Amino acid sequence: MIQIDDAGSGSLVGGTCIGAMRVETGEFFYDIIPIEYYNEENFKNKLYLRKACEIGKKLLEKLKVSKTEKIQVCRGYMFDTFRKWLEQEEYNWESTQILNPLQDIIENSFENYALSLGLPEKFLRYTKYPFHFHRLLRWVYADYENRAKLCKTGWNSWKKYGKLEVEISYTYLQENKNYLCLKCGKNIQPGTVKVIKYTSNYPNTIYLHINC
Repeated sequence: MIQIDDAGSGSLVGGTCIGAMRVETGEFFYDIIPIEYYNEENFKNKLYLRKACEIGKKLLEKLKVSKTEKIQVCRGYMFDTFRKWLEQEEYNWESTQILNPLQDIIENSFENYALSLGLPEKFLRYTKYPFHFHRLLRWVYADYENRAKLCKTGWNSWKKYGKLEVEISYTYLQENKNYLCLKCGKNIQPGTVKVIKYTSNYPNTIYLHINC
């Protein structure tokens, strides 16, 4: 049996991971919907759905799936176009909730992809919900020029919070507060630090190394 799922569609940073597994053997392949499919124009036209379908087809080819082998597809919107294609091609498929082992494997694949984009591992491990929008927004504003291009800029939430006014200043930390520099990902020691302030749904203060 084949299972197909996605991860990262709800993450502000990065594209979306599409993965497929043959349950009996553990064979697993995945690919990423590139971030450019989430710019304003492409997102409005839902081109990411077309790309998810294209990736789904390629994954079935890699796994050499016959039209009689059972296929379980995540019931989420990401596979709306792919499900129509499966139906037209008369595959043996059903829409359902995908659980482990594929769920954990594909989420780990997306996390590794996110790490490759520069998200620090400590940052990902900080919370049970590492891809929370406003937490990721803090990481983006810590190095806006380089990181804004990694975001799903077609989202309405990005239009609302993605171009906020920021205030930059400097201050002296007299003791170790266990702050993490969201630009380089390393701990901040006592001393002079750079401060970035902005207000999204609440006031935010970001501390960076003075040379970051």
